[in-house]
Amino acid sequence: MSSNHLSLEEKIKKSHEVIAEAYDRFPLEDMRVAFTGGKDSTLLAWLVHTYAQKHGLSMPRALFINEGSVFDEIHEFKNRLAGEWGMTIDEVQNDNVIAVSGGVIGTPVRVADLDERNRQEVARLGYDKESFPFEPESYVGNHLMKTVAMNRYLERDGVAAMMVGIRHDEQSARANETYFSPREAPDHTRVHPILHFREADVWDAIRNHSIPYVKLYEQGYRSLGAKHSTTRTTDVPAWQQDLENTVERQGRRQDKEGIMERLRELGYM
Repeated sequence: MSSNHLSLEEKIKKSHEVIAEAYDRFPLEDMRVAFTGGKDSTLLAWLVHTYAQKHGLSMPRALFINEGSVFDEIHEFKNRLAGEWGMTIDEVQNDNVIAVSGGVIGTPVRVADLDERNRQEVARLGYDKESFPFEPESYVGNHLMKTVAMNRYLERDGVAAMMVGIRHDEQSARANETYFSPREAPDHTRVHPILHFREADVWDAIRNHSIPYVKLYEQGYRSLGAKHSTTRTTDVPAWQQDLENTVERQGRRQDKEGIMERLRELGYM
């Protein structure tokens, strides 16, 4: 049966089944939950939280990647959920790029000034210019600030599995993803418990189950990325917008959207 024919509660049940399999396959201390503060990762965290509560288990640690341009509202929301749900959230960032750029958007970053790992990663991208602007959602910036920061963390902690809140309908580069997806460099498994949710399902779950969400969505933001480059096209709350006939990630940098497949090949979520 297509997941589109499942009721909301059946979709939640399916997600819990994927989470249950993850708990069966991987030690708790070797699992992580990717958390961005956005609606999808919040739904994921709630699903893991409710599954763990029901079965008397602890939640895995959560991973929050500070890309260098985060909404204050997301930081506040992250801290709130950590307290309410008992989540331990590890926050990581690419300290070397932050130090070289001063964390100022648009500042030129000389590749030669980066540490060896970051220089190798820039070369891996095929980027051959002497510098790039500090911009967390550009091709180079996204890779260094998100993927490299994440991979260093996964390597350091020996993470075997990371649950991620991506959906099949969210972006064409994610349309063929599977619930359990082995990855290399570093070796681990990506677990995707909400693949079968549509955008509207996410909001139905949040509103039907009184799941908290960052208030930016009430202001018209529909998909949250870097603070400096995420825009809203309306003041209408996200769940009241035309979710079926408009583009969910229209408010995000579109050059990044166009290279999403390549970014995912390099390890991005």
